Amino acid sequence: MENCLFCKIIAGEIPASKMYEDENMLIFKDIDPKAKNHYLCVPKSHFKLLADMTEEQSEMLKACFKKIPELQKELGLENGYRLVINQGEDAGQTVFHLHIHILSGQKMGWTPA
Repeated sequence: MENCLFCKIIAGEIPASKMYEDENMLIFKDIDPKAKNHYLCVPKSHFKLLADMTEEQSEMLKACFKKIPELQKELGLENGYRLVINQGEDAGQTVFHLHIHILSGQKMGWTPA
């Protein structure tokens, strides 16, 4: 997408602290971390919501979920981690390209709104 921040990062037009990249995804450090370790896993195909994804995009997302645990050591996930996918504005989604927040490196509580 032309004005999508994450599409521009994937294309190399905007710099990011890349941690991992392959044909399906890019994982980079979040610039506004909410935990000691906070990464974003971004599928390389643009879609906003889970409800919007095609079959091909669902396979790409599946590859993301399979790869994250394989990167435990590189991402500092050994003691546990949290994955978050915000869906829509009310959920806190601010970049409308589906992405997975990977949070780790500290004990996390749970405070529902």
